[in-house]
Amino acid sequence: MSRRLAAELPDFPWDTLAAAKATASAHAGGLVDLSVGTPVDPTPELGTAALAAAADSPGYPTTAGTAVLRRAIADYLQSRWGAAVEPAATLPVIGTKELVAWLPTLLGLGPGDVVVLPTMAYPTYKVGAVTAGCSVVEADDLADLPTDGSVRLVWINSPSNPTGEVLAPPVLAERLAWAREHGAVVASDECYGEFGWEVEPTSMLADAVCGGDHTGLLALHSLSKRSNLAGYRAGFVAGEPALVADLLAVRKHLGMIVPGPVQAAMAALLGDRAHVEQQRERYARRRALLRPALERCGFRIEHSEGSLYLWATRDEDGRATVDFLARLGILAAPGDFYGAAASRFVRIALTATDERIAAAFARLNESGAAAR
Repeated sequence: MSRRLAAELPDFPWDTLAAAKATASAHAGGLVDLSVGTPVDPTPELGTAALAAAADSPGYPTTAGTAVLRRAIADYLQSRWGAAVEPAATLPVIGTKELVAWLPTLLGLGPGDVVVLPTMAYPTYKVGAVTAGCSVVEADDLADLPTDGSVRLVWINSPSNPTGEVLAPPVLAERLAWAREHGAVVASDECYGEFGWEVEPTSMLADAVCGGDHTGLLALHSLSKRSNLAGYRAGFVAGEPALVADLLAVRKHLGMIVPGPVQAAMAALLGDRAHVEQQRERYARRRALLRPALERCGFRIEHSEGSLYLWATRDEDGRATVDFLARLGILAAPGDFYGAAASRFVRIALTATDERIAAAFARLNESGAAAR
């Protein structure tokens, strides 16, 4: 079984970057790794202090999460996103990637069921569908979706990873209405919601999208990016109470439990805006440096109105662009990681230190000047 599943899954994308990474690492000024979205800035002291204070945690935590954490999640969704969600309709998860990968299985989907994802998408959406034995349809237009009742789960990601596209509330509402009409659950990946640059992102749970009705709707949030908490594996899901209750019932049996000290850190950080604004400012500065430097070097930036990435193309195969950047000591993610439709793009992350971003800026400017 495991051998069959391993054969069906794609190669782990970052394993294919070994040669480019070696080239970039050989640069005299050192590697600037902009290929992954791993935070590099400090975890806020508020979070580390809460973790330490809860460190004496000898008993098993509950899968449902503490009452304090579930209230903190509900308060955050209301204050930040205008979404009225009861604490019982929230659930902590062991990093949002875990839930993305297992959601089709946790929902009881399998052979004969269709999972819909964008044509340019986070790879784990597809991995989760394949793991459950589902079929996959990649589509951005509702007109391209099956209408025979086979669609059981529809993934939406705004702001998008990798493109940074932010979907407007009417577009989100239209997709939700389609899913409800056809009996599908909508899973809205909102992990980059705190980082809208040119457009303000909207949660699917907001009244402006769903009218206060969360039927058939789940929204996924992460503290990895907003709070530099990737190492804590801290995220949550919220939405239709019955769906969340079903997820909880299955997760109890599977031992999918967020550690108690991590739950304490999550609760503390969800109640604080100051550290989020500080991190936004860091990423905004890095973005303001990299975007014009890339454009001077012959890149065109598409979408990128949100998230922590610049979605860039030189109108060539993305792997050729990766090699071009590697010769400058810069490592980027090729678009083909995210689907065939993305093959002429690269994803360039803002998740590097100010010093490394400045190094990339200088190298791109020098290359752009030489080209002129």
